[in-house]
Parts: sequence; C-alpha cells; structure tokens
Amino acid sequence: MSNKPGIVVNGVSGRMGRMLVQVINASDKARLAGALERPGHPWIGKDLGLMLGGAANGITVSDDPAATLGDAQAVVDFTAPAATVALAPVAMAAGCAHIIGTTGMTAADITAIGEAAQNGVIVRAGNMSLGVNLLVALTRKVAEALDADYDIEVIEAHHRHKVDAPSGTALMLGQAAADGRGVALSDAAVRGRDGITGPREPGSIGFTAIRGGDIIGEHDVMFATDGERITLRHVASDRSVFARGALKAALWAQGRPNGEYDMAAVLGL
Repeated sequence: MSNKPGIVVNGVSGRMGRMLVQVINASDKARLAGALERPGHPWIGKDLGLMLGGAANGITVSDDPAATLGDAQAVVDFTAPAATVALAPVAMAAGCAHIIGTTGMTAADITAIGEAAQNGVIVRAGNMSLGVNLLVALTRKVAEALDADYDIEVIEAHHRHKVDAPSGTALMLGQAAADGRGVALSDAAVRGRDGITGPREPGSIGFTAIRGGDIIGEHDVMFATDGERITLRHVASDRSVFARGALKAALWAQGRPNGEYDMAAVLGL
C-alpha cells in the first residue's frame, strides 16, 4: 500500500469531481483512494476509469461514504449543501479530513459543519485558489485604508449552470470588506437592485452577479468615490486552480488538531 495520503472525491461525475481526479492522479504527493456519488446515480457500481472514458483503474464508484472512507485520509467535496452537511460527521468518524468547496450554504449548514469539526479536521472555503485568497487579503487591507466615502461593489461572473448567487467567493470578498470596515456584512450588504431603489446608502457593500456561457469565475472588488475608482480583480481561466488548491488543503490537513480551517490558514495568509 502506498504511503501517500489517500484522497476520496465526492461528486466524482461533476465538473469539479472530474478535475479533482485528474489533479490527484497527476500528483506525486497523493493517491486517489475512492469515488463517491449520490444514491441512484448511474455510475454507482461502475469502474471510475471507464466512466471517465479511459481505461479501468480498479476504483468502483460508491454511494456508501463510511465504507469508501475507510482507506482514505481525506475527502474532497464540491457538491451541494445537504450532501456536504451529511458527509461531514461520517468523514470525522472515519478520521478523514473533510475538504469543502461547496457553496450556497445556509447559516444552519455552516453551524452543522462547525459542530462536526469538533471531532476532526475540516477545511472549508468559498474558493480554494491561491489567487482568490490573496485577493481576499488585499480586499480586507484596502477596506481598512479607505473610509465610507468609497463605495464597495463586489461583481462576480460565472457559467450558466451555477445555482447560487452571490457566489461563495463573492461572499468571502464581501466579508473581507466588511471586516476591514469593522461592520457586520449582514447589515451592510445590498444583494440586488431593481426599480426605483433610491440613492446608494453610505457604507453599503453591493453585490452584482452575472451568469452566462461557460465563464469559470471572475471576481472584481471596486472601491469607488468621486473622481476615482480602485478595482481588484481575479480571473480563473482553468478549473484546475480550484482542484489544486483543494489538494493542497487535503495534504496540509494531515495531522492538524481538530477544528474548522480556511484557505488563509492553509496558505499562511
């Protein structure tokens, strides 16, 4: 048996699931230890390699997390909130780090994840790329430096299939701006404008969501005042940046004390 950490991919048939398989297989620091899909999925019981259009690789796609995680050190999860929340305590019981890139979670979902992390290691982030997490740090720093005369707008664009808005990354950026300003995001956020909205409230943090085509992910944070604008921008041109970040998190999580971490901790930001 290889001494490389074994990684299970949850939601292996999805866009991120497929990319994670590629990135893990290409790594010399980890091995693919299993593949999970939801009950009733047509890939259940089939060889993963064949389902991905290649040669058989001996990994059978399963809908049984407890059994699949037995030979793994981490599970990477870019699925849906309900599935992620259900998997968290199973991963903790198996001694697996749970690396969560799932977005669209409610406050109750986040609370449940935090409770599960008391019994193991969870790394959760709205975006796992290095560039985005640097952008979060920069957003917080700029918001600290500029007063409420500068309006803050978070503008994000994603593909037509994305089901949640604002994106998890946009919310990370909005939270960073709110932290820099020393305000609660829930009090400052403006998530949509339509009709006669009246003038912008001073100190508000606006969100604009664009959906279309195959856009992987674009995020801008604009600081605008009379006479000038400052825009911080990140563009993802390849989904592998998220998969590589998730793999980095899975490796970093090995041997960490129980608790919930974010990518800032993983990257030492």
